[in-house]
Amino acid sequence: QEEAAISHIQGRSWAKVVICMADELPIEAVLPAHYKVDLEQLRALAGVTTLRLATEPELAGLYPDLEVGAMPPFGAVWGHRVFVERCLVGEPEMVFNAGTHTDAIRMHYWDFAELAKPCVGNFCLCPNGQPSESPSRPRKLRAAKHSAES
Repeated sequence: QEEAAISHIQGRSWAKVVICMADELPIEAVLPAHYKVDLEQLRALAGVTTLRLATEPELAGLYPDLEVGAMPPFGAVWGHRVFVERCLVGEPEMVFNAGTHTDAIRMHYWDFAELAKPCVGNFCLCPNGQPSESPSRPRKLRAAKHSAES
């Protein structure tokens, strides 16, 4: 949230990347900055037995060329699965760290999805503490239209 505020970006547009260890293999969870990961929902979505947050030493070892906590959401580059919170699907603007705490990348969700090939699902708690919900009907139609054009 702090990086979003400093960059004058709405918290909903700032996508944070949370690195978890899924059966001791790293995965990336991509979600709006003001949301929290529901580890049990993400574990079920990933189809793994155990899931936990990665430690800072693990992050430093996994991403030696990046600043800890500034990983971009392109886990496939490192052979990691990427999961994206459903509420981000179709967003016209996503902003996320580009490997440092001072550089950011801004792109449309569909461009991100084409590069990252994420698994989409609901695995977050909204700021009000409620589970995330599927996108509204108009957003679903927009997603379906884009898929037909591809």
